Amino acid sequence: MIAVDTSVWIDVLSGTDSVAAQRCVELIEQGAPVAITDVVLTEVLQGLRSEREAKTVADHLAAFPVLRLETLDDFTLAAQLYRQARRAGVTIRKTLDCLIAAPCVRNGVPLLHSDRDFDLLASCTALTIW
Repeated sequence: MIAVDTSVWIDVLSGTDSVAAQRCVELIEQGAPVAITDVVLTEVLQGLRSEREAKTVADHLAAFPVLRLETLDDFTLAAQLYRQARRAGVTIRKTLDCLIAAPCVRNGVPLLHSDRDFDLLASCTALTIW
């Protein structure tokens, strides 16, 4: 399974020809097990302009497995990831990035992204990058 971050979905949905967007489309076309997180779903949908567009995208994203923040342990893990990064001299700019990373780390699922904070987080925590 490969989790896909908001940064990639934005490129896919807008038709931006980024390396990560190309990789995401290739994975989907190959039938690879692509997943999203609950936070990614929220971020993607909140960025859409209309309710109609949001419903269409939500219907498409519903086809993918969702890695969920399940218990308080996941929120504790997100905070732990943030603290690990800080101890390594890395500041993660958005708490949501740690909340996206937590179910990926818990499930051992790599993350496909276009957000430098995830590379920084992976350099000093158990997060793996696709």
